[in-house]
Amino acid sequence: MKHRIFILEDHPIMRRGYRTLINGEMDLEVCGEAESAEEALDQIPKTRPDLVIADISLEGMNGIQFIKRLQTEQQGLDVLVVSMHDESLYAERALHAGASGYLMKKEADSSVIAAIRRVLGGRIYISDRMQDKVMVRFAGRMVAPVAPGERTLVEKLSDRELEVFELHGRGVSTREMAEMLQISPKTVATHRGRIKTKLAIDHTPELVRRAVLWIESEESGTSGATEN
Repeated sequence: MKHRIFILEDHPIMRRGYRTLINGEMDLEVCGEAESAEEALDQIPKTRPDLVIADISLEGMNGIQFIKRLQTEQQGLDVLVVSMHDESLYAERALHAGASGYLMKKEADSSVIAAIRRVLGGRIYISDRMQDKVMVRFAGRMVAPVAPGERTLVEKLSDRELEVFELHGRGVSTREMAEMLQISPKTVATHRGRIKTKLAIDHTPELVRRAVLWIESEESGTSGATEN
């Protein structure tokens, strides 16, 4: 019997690519597709997949929110996140939400089938680099637990706010963010205002500086999210 895969991805070209790769395997088949989290939540109970491939950047409910909701409605259903976002910034959050693996889109062509098989086999899929980083952070927390009030940026910001914060750090304009995240420029500005409030930042240039430093810190593997 073939393992059934459901695809949640808002780009038709990506869905077609996944479908071609998956249906080309003797033991895998695509059982359903959706371009929004709401549509996926409606279709998944009807298609009864063994695994869901999900993007993070979606219109409306984003991928992390979708995973949390899915785990309450379909507890135990495996989710493999395949995203444009760097795993060093989002993998831990996705795993904490209930995902079983994280793969970057730029590596999907060569690695998505291996990632699917690993997750279906009951194991977590992240890159070797990310495994080392997670272990280092876990060890650090065991030695010196984080005190109340000293949460990292990732814990302070909502899922969508984190996306907006990251894109500021990568020099993306408000209009470009709106297009990438499929939200309005006004909504981007609202998220930016909430980020400033949560991080006690007065001006947008300071927000951008903090975002750049945070990305550099996370991608270099150093701990801490530049909160000073």
